Amino acid sequence: MNLRAKLDAIQAEKKSAPASSVPEVRFTDCWKRRALRPLTEVEGAFGLDRENVALMTEAELPQPLDPARILYLDTETTGLGGGSGTVAFEVGLGFLTEEGFEVRQLVMRDYPEEVFLLREVEKHLRRFDVVCTFNGSTFDLPLLRTRFLMNRMRPDCLDMPHIDLLHIARRVFKLRLGRCNLTRLEEVILGQTRTDDLPGSQVPQRYFDYLKTGNFDLLTDVLRHNEQDIASLCVLLTRMAEWYGRPQGLRHAEDVLSMGVALERAKHAEQAKQCYRLVPAGRYHALGQQRLALRLRRDGRGEEAASVWKEMIARNEGGAHPYTELAKYYEHILRDPERALDMTREALIRFSGSSLGGSGDGTEALLKRYDRLRRKVDGKK
Repeated sequence: MNLRAKLDAIQAEKKSAPASSVPEVRFTDCWKRRALRPLTEVEGAFGLDRENVALMTEAELPQPLDPARILYLDTETTGLGGGSGTVAFEVGLGFLTEEGFEVRQLVMRDYPEEVFLLREVEKHLRRFDVVCTFNGSTFDLPLLRTRFLMNRMRPDCLDMPHIDLLHIARRVFKLRLGRCNLTRLEEVILGQTRTDDLPGSQVPQRYFDYLKTGNFDLLTDVLRHNEQDIASLCVLLTRMAEWYGRPQGLRHAEDVLSMGVALERAKHAEQAKQCYRLVPAGRYHALGQQRLALRLRRDGRGEEAASVWKEMIARNEGGAHPYTELAKYYEHILRDPERALDMTREALIRFSGSSLGGSGDGTEALLKRYDRLRRKVDGKK
């Protein structure tokens, strides 16, 4: 039998086979789940203050900001490094309702369901004004944008104001905590401890195991982990906004100082100065006073800055730094090199040969300043 005859025989066999012997798999939707958590878990979320949120983020927030129109989003993916081969096999979406905090979870049970999952994500995004994530600016949203494009869908539903809580929380708490992942922030900052939680590093393998076995129960822990992440985003945003509006509510000096630095970098000078003034006595108080005085000087309020430096000297705080800054103030602002010389001499007497308390001027720099000022004073006589 030649090749043509063999092909004809195979084709005839296919035509004669009953239709039921060739099952056809149809993908028409993704898996969906809805959960409603009590509002007591997200206490204060409806009272979110737009002005406080605006202090934390550069996002162009709507006016007014309706807390019920913020969508909290988190993805579970087939890889942790991103890239075109990484897929968001599950997307969690949370939002406030009058009945409670609602969480919607979407899962693609196989790769052909991805397009249906993305359509659901798009539908939800278009209902809200703001999206809130944890590290969404560098992971979740770029990943979703890529998947939209790969499925020939327009990603413009992602073009909305975005609050990324990772960067907001890290700016305030990294000095004290170091590592600032969401689980650690829950434990240390929000006072919530998870039990039997699935580590995020194990999530991709759980999904691959599910694909091999078809056992959907393997994803139960993944869904529970994701739901808790979504609820924690709402709680964390609420608490961060409260602290930005009332920084005296922060209990640790490192956090108050860090918030001041964050506010100053975001060009909220008055709020930053408030934080610097609130740094309690102890290891970080001098740093707060230094930054307060520097901010006052930059604002053209040299006399107030000088008062801060004098108070630091009276408390024996900050090493040579306040002496050096007062010397600069006397010389360049008050045009009084003699007082500047006296201040530099006192700094040398007190700190030469010892630690200068973190001052940018070492002993050699102080000596150079002293010699220059002495020549300047002698030249005027």
